[in-house]
Amino acid sequence: MSLQLTVSRPAIRSSAILCGSDPWKPPDSESTMSSIYDFVARDISGREVQIAEYRGKVLLIVNTASQCGFTPQYAGLEALYGDLREKGLVVLGFPCNQFGRQEPGNAAEIASFCKLTYDVSFPMFAKIDVNGPEASPLFVWLKSQAPGLLGSQGIKWNFTKFLVDREGKVIERFAPATKPEAIRSRIESLL
Repeated sequence: MSLQLTVSRPAIRSSAILCGSDPWKPPDSESTMSSIYDFVARDISGREVQIAEYRGKVLLIVNTASQCGFTPQYAGLEALYGDLREKGLVVLGFPCNQFGRQEPGNAAEIASFCKLTYDVSFPMFAKIDVNGPEASPLFVWLKSQAPGLLGSQGIKWNFTKFLVDREGKVIERFAPATKPEAIRSRIESLL
């Protein structure tokens, strides 16, 4: 299934889609996203990161929040990353404030919380929306590749997880209640 996203504003890049704090979507009307490596996201410090930098890695992409009942999953995500990064796992955290306003902080506050509370060392990105008209193009694409329960595309809460193999194929979507340690063997099977 391919997803075509268009916009009439001038392009930042001709071959990539920017995700993060920039409010508008794809840069040109001919863009058809067929690969996760077509996206660019802003990291927590505001730097543009091409997802293609992670080509050949297994990715676990998670929408996160610092004031959520699932926030302790940061510890499990960090444990997975610490244990499996040398084998090729990269966890990518995308803060989101859409669910109960559980991520109200700015980038500096989020980064500080993650480091001081959970010693997070995996890549963290700028706060995004995962649903609705301002949804990150990356998450629009992820949802199209791995719909949720009963085929729904909307993300229901923080800490929804998308597992992507080394070739960039979305393998599975995990519900927020699924703890990181519960998917360890699934991740290891892709490494």
